[in-house]
Amino acid sequence: MSEEAPEKHCSGCGRSLPLSAFARDRNRRGGLQVRCRECVAECSATRYGHRREAIGKPVREKADVPFGHKLCRACGEVKPHSEWHRNASASDGLSTRCKACRAVQGRQGHLKRQYGMTEAERDELLASQGGVCCICSAAVPEHVDHCHKTGRVRYVLCFSCNAALGQFKDRPDVMRRAAAYVEGIAWKPTLVAPGVYQLPS
Repeated sequence: MSEEAPEKHCSGCGRSLPLSAFARDRNRRGGLQVRCRECVAECSATRYGHRREAIGKPVREKADVPFGHKLCRACGEVKPHSEWHRNASASDGLSTRCKACRAVQGRQGHLKRQYGMTEAERDELLASQGGVCCICSAAVPEHVDHCHKTGRVRYVLCFSCNAALGQFKDRPDVMRRAAAYVEGIAWKPTLVAPGVYQLPS
């Protein structure tokens, strides 16, 4: 018979909740705050609203969010806690944006940092190549390809073609020999000196 998970009484809402519902506080006995994360978050939001009212700024109306859910300020949807990443430093223990919005922002940030382009520019590139990988002309393109020396963006490739270029280290001479090999021409190296081989050009 399994033991029940330990609980703690919240001085704010009066409920007995699992220990995970309370943020850490090293200055308190037991190492946890006396009020649950939800009560702390609600109190913080109220104080924030009062501060904004005091300086004449508009205050957003509080959304009707059921217990165990949270409103994402990015997409405006109310989602269960399972749709959020954990953040121990946050008052409610959850990230400020839901997992889906964080993923979108992560992709946008990666494109900007790595390739200096926006999602709209990437989509234009995809449209210009007909929505397919411009090497195999079959698979769905998912990876932005660029020159590792100059950083210039070339096109968007499928996973396999992008990986193949990486394995060939972007060397056209090696790729030409690989193509000839597949076509039945073996480019054998010629011994020109002891231990020294020359490949045909």
